Amino acid sequence: MSVIPVAGAPADAALKDRHRAMWASGDYPRIARELVAPLGRELVTALRICPGDLVLDVAAGTGNASVPAAVAGADVTASDLTPQLLAAGRAAAPDSGIRWQTADAEALPYPDASFDVVMSCIGVMFAPHHRRAAGEMARVCRPGGRIGVLSWTPDGTIGKLFAAMREFMPPPPEGASPPPLWGDADHVRQLFDGTLEQVQTRRHSLPVTFFTDPAAFRDYFHHNYGPSLSTYRLHADDPDRIRALDTAVEELAAGANTSASGDLTMEWEYLLFTGTRV
Repeated sequence: MSVIPVAGAPADAALKDRHRAMWASGDYPRIARELVAPLGRELVTALRICPGDLVLDVAAGTGNASVPAAVAGADVTASDLTPQLLAAGRAAAPDSGIRWQTADAEALPYPDASFDVVMSCIGVMFAPHHRRAAGEMARVCRPGGRIGVLSWTPDGTIGKLFAAMREFMPPPPEGASPPPLWGDADHVRQLFDGTLEQVQTRRHSLPVTFFTDPAAFRDYFHHNYGPSLSTYRLHADDPDRIRALDTAVEELAAGANTSASGDLTMEWEYLLFTGTRV
C-alpha cells in the first residue's frame, strides 16, 4: 500500500489528522460490510465501468466501490486519508489487483487527466472543503471521462443523524461545509459547475432492516461509526449529555421507521450524481 504525504497548511494538516483518527476509530469496515455494500455496486453500474477503464476511487475507505470496479475489469486505484481503512480493504480483497494509496481528497497526488473514471461512494462528502475536493476530482479526470458521487442526503436517515448530533459536536472549522450537502443536487452541480456535462442526479434509498429497535441502532453507531463514536467521547464525563445524545439518536431511528409491524425498517436516502468531464 502506497503512502503519499497529505498536503496543506498546518491548520489543514491538524484537521486532517483529526479526521484520520476519527475514521480509524470504531469499526467502519464492519459498517461497510454489513450495511452499505450495495451502494458501491450501484455506483459502478451507474458509471458503466468496464474492462480497461482507469478508475480512481476517492475517499475509498475499505473499497466499497473499488472492489466491484475491479471485478468489472477496471484498473483501480483506491485512495483514502485513513490508511487503516485501506489496509482493511486490502486484507479483505488481497487478489483484487487494486492499488491502495493514502491520499487527501483535497490534494490528490495524481497528474491532470489521469483517469477515465473518478468516483466516490459516501466518502468525499466528508472532506471538509467541498469545492476543493470537487475541483480535484475534476482535475484528475480526462476530458470525456466520467465522474460519479454517491452521498447521503440532508433529509435522509444518515443526514438526519448528523443533524441530531450537531448540537453535541464542536463548531466546524472555518470554511468547512456539512457532509450531507453533497446529497443536495443543486449544491453538487455548483461544485462541478463548468467542468461537467450530461449531468444526471437521482435519489434512491437503501433499505435497512438490520436493527431490531432504535436502541440497537443507537448502540451500533455509538460503537462502530467514527463520527458518532467521537461525539460520544466528547461527553464521556457528562452522563446527562450522554443520555441526551442517546435520546436524540434513538428518536431519530424511531422517526425513520417505515414499518407498522413493530420491526425497525428504514430507508436511507442518498443522491447518485454522475456527469461527463468537459
